[in-house]
Amino acid sequence: MLIKIGELATRTGATVETIRYYEKESLLPEPSRSQGNYRLYREEHIERLQFILHCRTLDMTLDEVRTLLRYRDKPDQDCGEVNSLLDEHIQAVENRMQELMQLKQHLLVLRQKCAREAPAESCGILNALADNSCHKQ
Repeated sequence: MLIKIGELATRTGATVETIRYYEKESLLPEPSRSQGNYRLYREEHIERLQFILHCRTLDMTLDEVRTLLRYRDKPDQDCGEVNSLLDEHIQAVENRMQELMQLKQHLLVLRQKCAREAPAESCGILNALADNSCHKQ
């Protein structure tokens, strides 16, 4: 069964622009073309795009997705690098979570600088942001 790009987008939840971008990045193989030059996608395109989109929901980079696709395309290979890739990604997520917790604490401290409604000229938050005192502990 062959489908056009709009149908592929509908079936996967991706945008047409995203599909074209993944083709340009060689994540999706080039589709065949109709006589009218419409892109025509097969079931393999649907499955591959769903795989890519799932990886992206896990916040994987395009390079990480490329690596995973290489292993998916050659299932007889040892998956040690896949495990390493995921371990590194988990560590990156943990690092980002720590950074976000620090950001949250910083914002909570900043929020305490303006406990009541007042004219903007006396707003502790705006003043702290303006004089950079919000970065001083």
